[in-house]
Amino acid sequence: MEQEAAIRDTDIAIIGMACRFPGAATTETFWQNLRDGHESLVFFTDDELLADGADPEELKKPGYVKAGHVLPGLELFDGGHFGIPDDEAEILDPQHRHFLECSLAALEDAGYEPAGFPGEIGVFAGAGMNTYLLTHLAERFQRESSVGHYRLMLANDKDFLATRVSYKLNLRGPSMSVNTACSTGLVTVHQACLSLLAGECGLALAGAVHLRVPQVRGYLHQEGMIFSPDGHCRAFDADAGGTVISSGVGVVVLKRLVDAVADGDTVHAVIKGTAVNNDGSHKTGYTAPSVARQAEVVRDAQRVADCPPDTIGYVEAHGTGTALGDPIEVAALTRAFDGVPPGRVLLGSVKTNIGHLDVAAGLAGLIKTTLMLRHRTIAPSLHFRSPNPDIDLTDGPFRIATETAEWPADGAPRRAGVSSFGVGGTNAHVILEEPPAPAPAPPRAAGPELLVLSARTPQALARATGDLARHLKRHPGLDPGAVAHTLAVGRRAFAHRRAVVCEDLSDGALALAIGDPARVLEGQAGESAAFAFVCAAATGPVADAPALYRSLAVFRGAVDACAAAQPHGGPDAMGLLTGAGGDTLAAFVTGYALARTCQESGVRPAAVCGSGVGRVVAGCLAGVLDLGQALTVLAGGDPGTPASGDIPVALGADGHWLIPEEAGAAATWTATGGRGEPAVAALPAEEGLTPLDLTPAAGPEASARGTLLRALGRAWTLGADVDWPVWFEAEHRRVPLPTYPYEHKRHWVEREDTGSGPDGSQAAAESLRGRFDSADRAGRQALVEDFLRRQVAGMLQGGTGSLPEVDADLFLLGMDSLMLIDIIARLGDELGRHVPATIDSEHPTIKELVDGVVG
Repeated sequence: MEQEAAIRDTDIAIIGMACRFPGAATTETFWQNLRDGHESLVFFTDDELLADGADPEELKKPGYVKAGHVLPGLELFDGGHFGIPDDEAEILDPQHRHFLECSLAALEDAGYEPAGFPGEIGVFAGAGMNTYLLTHLAERFQRESSVGHYRLMLANDKDFLATRVSYKLNLRGPSMSVNTACSTGLVTVHQACLSLLAGECGLALAGAVHLRVPQVRGYLHQEGMIFSPDGHCRAFDADAGGTVISSGVGVVVLKRLVDAVADGDTVHAVIKGTAVNNDGSHKTGYTAPSVARQAEVVRDAQRVADCPPDTIGYVEAHGTGTALGDPIEVAALTRAFDGVPPGRVLLGSVKTNIGHLDVAAGLAGLIKTTLMLRHRTIAPSLHFRSPNPDIDLTDGPFRIATETAEWPADGAPRRAGVSSFGVGGTNAHVILEEPPAPAPAPPRAAGPELLVLSARTPQALARATGDLARHLKRHPGLDPGAVAHTLAVGRRAFAHRRAVVCEDLSDGALALAIGDPARVLEGQAGESAAFAFVCAAATGPVADAPALYRSLAVFRGAVDACAAAQPHGGPDAMGLLTGAGGDTLAAFVTGYALARTCQESGVRPAAVCGSGVGRVVAGCLAGVLDLGQALTVLAGGDPGTPASGDIPVALGADGHWLIPEEAGAAATWTATGGRGEPAVAALPAEEGLTPLDLTPAAGPEASARGTLLRALGRAWTLGADVDWPVWFEAEHRRVPLPTYPYEHKRHWVEREDTGSGPDGSQAAAESLRGRFDSADRAGRQALVEDFLRRQVAGMLQGGTGSLPEVDADLFLLGMDSLMLIDIIARLGDELGRHVPATIDSEHPTIKELVDGVVG
């Protein structure tokens, strides 16, 4: 029997992950590759290498390795999703772009929409060397103005990686860029854990990114260097000759374990302890590793974690596959695992799968090990046949994990260590433990669930729908309540929306996959959306109303209010719902409680319509009758003096909107329904209102829960700001679901041919300057107007969209003051004169800018 470890106050949970590694755009694909022992190495042709800028003479040299790990879509980015204009997107370091997208994806994987998290969210991030700036923007940088230099600096410097994420996602916790070379990724995790334990934030993003530009790049192998002679990383093997530098990004979401368990988060693994140190100068050189300090950082992490080495079954090594580095690392680990029996601890390196991700290497190892713990499966380390002769795998505590195998528990929690060592000597180690068993589902009424999705565009919504349908089909064991809760509260609500009420997840997946128009609700959020509650002629008790009473406080409160308002006593609340007071009273109480629940959930009607017993429900909702008067009417009595009402109300007796005198007349409410009853349902549309039917259908299939969810779903798809916690009061669990389907565009500055001589900009400047100087005032105004409109369009849309109007608020279009200053500087260059860059208006327009130039 497995023993579950006790939760300590210092334990940190990994509750969300996102990655883009060679051959894997998601953690799910990454795990499949790891489990299958897949290596993502690609061998390039000469034509591919030459097309990407390789030196033809270098390709001919012996020892040139035409291999590498490729991350597809390096140049693609959904700038619009983050409010980044095209002009800024194309100069933005691709590392920043991919890290930003992965950061949001990781939060969504954890089930959190940043604006919905009640505490502070921190960001700890690191990026590799910006080779895009060196290879693609260098010539542009040389000729830019001081404003252009400033914009390029903001878009490309490592210092702005973490703070850009915080700004774009509105995260207000600590925001720190971390850089310690190859150990950066694990150091961000260490810093994030410390911040969480210090109470600086309640949720933390930790991650790193390294993208090589260009990607299709071979290298010349040189004896003694760290690069592999054949492109393969053979960690710990006798034939190991080095590694291959590759591209990737990894981000994890961290939270204190006690909070994660209390909040119903999905815990993928537990960080028991972390440690960081540096080699100092007691080693042979700056780039050389130190056995003593590597061993010490591992021991420190074990002490912090209170996890002795004999409780750890696996170590994810730094494992670069170099003849010098591997023996030093295993020697250090052997010191840290002193006393552990021979061969007891498995050893592996993810670099054998995806190469060396430089600053992101530690995140790759951490995510790999987290996935192994979550799946209780050991993934193989590749290309190992016989050990490096300088590594003792006979008497030492380690053996190489060479096969996919079940991870045995041995009666104790599964634990692992993850190492990452940076050039320059900063060493990091993390102790992980398998996640605790999830808490049982909270008591919740059985019945249908509401699944909601949204996106910025119809195309993205279609992709999101397909992604969710496939996910639900592949994971039939997911709990419907947790899925519904995650979709509702863990995702930002965009304009294009879709919802479906389903009996179970299989039913929901099928309805979404086929797009059944009778089932799937669709709409676009708009400011003008207004609703009319339609309370029709219900016939009696609804079978699931008692279950809804027990599970939903708002519904229960409305029913209790009805019980308390009975004029001469009567059945208790449950009796009212089950028909102890008669079918009419049961129908009224159920309809009234459903409507009040809808209102308390944030959906408030602009009008109400009623027929049959629903007439009296409508009177209560409109403020004409109080509950006591309504129950008197239902009992056949005179309600006394009704109020005139707060909102328009229509009754089915004659199918029209009541005037105040009619609403205030007792006879209006004591009359029975008659001619025109069906006409009431058509009235809302005549007034531009969307009807929300709050009457459970007749018969044994009637469902109060389903009726309420359909009303909420219809209102939400049209833009209602539904207060989901009202509905999910007992459901707090969040589960990993497909994240937002970004709509990528190519944002890329091509490398320039520096030998082509002057480009056309000089001629263009001469042309504009000449035309400006020779034009009258109206002509000058038109020239500057046209220039500014085209510049703004170029920045915002890459020059592919329509030109902005001269009176449009440029800030609302997506510009900022720095972009405007840059445009004004460009105008000055074109005109050959100084143009003041002062922006005084809070709502600048092109016309105002033109007036400032032309006068």
